[in-house]
Amino acid sequence: MLRTFSYAALFAALAPVLHAEEFTWAVTTDPQTMDPHAVNSAPVLGFLNNVYEGLVRRGQDMAIEPALATSWEPIGAGEGWRFKLREGVTFQDGAAFSAEDVLFSYQRASSEEADVSSWFAPVSEVVVVDDFTVDIMTTAPNPIFPDSIANWMMMDSGWAAANGAERPNKDTGNYATLNANGTGAFAITNREPGLRTVLEPFAGWWGEATHNITRAELTPIQNPATALAALLSGDVDFINPVPVQDVARLQNDPSVKVIQGIEARVIMLGFPHEADALKYSTETTDANPFADPRVRRAVAMAINVPAILQTTMRGNAEAINQLVSPAMRGYSANLGNDPVYDPEAARALLAEAGYGEGFSFGLKCPNDRYLNDEAVCQAITGMLAQVGVRATLDAMPVQNYWPELRADNYDMYLLGWSPGTFDAEHPIRFLAATPNEEKRLGSWNFGGYSNARVDELLPMIQSEIDEPKRQGMLDEAAQILQDDTAYVPMYVQPLVWGARANIDLVQRPDNFFILRWVSVN
Repeated sequence: MLRTFSYAALFAALAPVLHAEEFTWAVTTDPQTMDPHAVNSAPVLGFLNNVYEGLVRRGQDMAIEPALATSWEPIGAGEGWRFKLREGVTFQDGAAFSAEDVLFSYQRASSEEADVSSWFAPVSEVVVVDDFTVDIMTTAPNPIFPDSIANWMMMDSGWAAANGAERPNKDTGNYATLNANGTGAFAITNREPGLRTVLEPFAGWWGEATHNITRAELTPIQNPATALAALLSGDVDFINPVPVQDVARLQNDPSVKVIQGIEARVIMLGFPHEADALKYSTETTDANPFADPRVRRAVAMAINVPAILQTTMRGNAEAINQLVSPAMRGYSANLGNDPVYDPEAARALLAEAGYGEGFSFGLKCPNDRYLNDEAVCQAITGMLAQVGVRATLDAMPVQNYWPELRADNYDMYLLGWSPGTFDAEHPIRFLAATPNEEKRLGSWNFGGYSNARVDELLPMIQSEIDEPKRQGMLDEAAQILQDDTAYVPMYVQPLVWGARANIDLVQRPDNFFILRWVSVN
């Protein structure tokens, strides 16, 4: 049955802990959808963390804390996890939250139609014990499972059924694409894709409001210079990101402030490992040079990462040699054999692989997803040309970019990856495991990289509870990926946010902007 409700009742005035204010902010990438299970990307998940909630969530320090579950504990000797649910929680349409919604959200998010289905590869079944107890059974002991579901958001089964949104549809969309009904601190009152999204506090939220926002409006502004002008004029209160070339200028302006940090996201290059031939070469049309690890290593040695960091990134990023940053659990501190900038050695490797004259190819890159993404790709194009590897750069908005990668329309591509679990297992599962739809592995491994030992190590890493043993496995996997040059990790992306001087907020290394931590003074 379709439920009716009153927005006037839902968005009543907050208790006067702080004086109430409106808040506006701008980002370069508009969330692609309002469906929390349809698209596995930071712009979507970060935004929807303000509207929907999971069983657990990450706090200001990134630690896992209770959300719709008040507690959890392992079942037996690693058979799964039991979650005790929070009672008295309602969705924004007034419906009560219960274990049946958890079961429905599992069935929906783990379905073939869901872009987040790979999160549930370790899950064998979800059992409703009672209205406020759920058992999530796993195929093997999984000590990091609660960390892995911080962005799995609960949907109301009745609302989804009433509106024909029982399953996500990321291609053509459905009711949940433009509308939302979460349990979170804020509810969407107006959604105009590409123009604006308006949120207001949910008066029925179970938590304690620490913000003073009465209305929040998100505006996508793709041009960073335009966003910066809007911040300086006071048209918006917050922008993400600040162009790195403008940081010093903003730091000298008392009306605004710059919030800087290092994101969890590693920026890397990916290859078409399993392709038979290049798609965009003018002369090498019957072979795939990137299938040869010597060619991939030559690419790594031809790219002067320190120069990119100094010029394009203005010293605001940190070089990296693996798929996770040092802040992540499982980072391999002693990873050896780093490829260093050496164009002569790169040319020698190319000659050894049979490409002494080089070759042409197509490089795909987004122009509105990562900080200075197109400029970084332009710099890479120039560096590779110095060793005879000639790229034709094709940069495009991210809404067009992901479909191109999933359709294998590239010869090389730029990718940024932030592990949702803050653990080194995460990129192995998504980026390095041999793609397997049935096992929900390698869902972002566009190029089809495959290594039998990495595939063997992954389930062992996922189930090992002895930390030194687990770290040894992660170190081995990291070494294999580096020896194979499965990807070319370059740097950890910086976080550079800008806000009006009267705005207090919290910056997390996952680049999620959480409205309930904002105060307008």
